[in-house]
Amino acid sequence: MAAKTLQGVVTSQKMNKTVTVMVGRRTKHPKYGKYISLSTKYHVHDEKEACNEGDTVLIQECKPISKTKSWKLVEVIQKGEA
Repeated sequence: MAAKTLQGVVTSQKMNKTVTVMVGRRTKHPKYGKYISLSTKYHVHDEKEACNEGDTVLIQECKPISKTKSWKLVEVIQKGEA
């Protein structure tokens, strides 16, 4: 079974070896049928500290590293505007 991967945007990189990534998704409301934009923030392990705010990244689920970190950085897809 392959590990789950998601794509998102780095919103914070103030911690050591950790970045916060916001992953957005669109889902249909069960009753009204309107599409709703939802987002979830994940704490991601960034060993080489290669990310900056605004970067689009690919993250992968892994075993828990700390209380809130259970995702790791796979690659930086696109650098954000500095």
